[in-house]
Amino acid sequence: MKLIIAAIKPFKLEEVREALTAIGVRGMMVTEIKGFGAQSGHTEIYRGAEYAVNFVPKVKLEIAVADAIADEVVGTIRRTARTDKIGDGKIFVLDLEHAVRVRTGETDDDAL
Repeated sequence: MKLIIAAIKPFKLEEVREALTAIGVRGMMVTEIKGFGAQSGHTEIYRGAEYAVNFVPKVKLEIAVADAIADEVVGTIRRTARTDKIGDGKIFVLDLEHAVRVRTGETDDDAL
């Protein structure tokens, strides 16, 4: 099993969710986050005063999947979340040692 963690632009969330559902992903966790990478934030003007926005809003997706579909999930996120502009995000893939469905006690792939 793999745990895929993706940080994407918030306005891409629904499009990514629909694309993942279409390939068989049955669930994900979503968290609103702030961060910075290569873009290192930006400046904005509010009521005539300029100020720095050091952290940019993003959405973090956490998706547990079987090894067999991990590459397809990563490719789907990459294609769907891409805008070709700086700040499109990152995707991380980690090995997932164990999973348990709380309601039934199913484990590992059966729990997904």
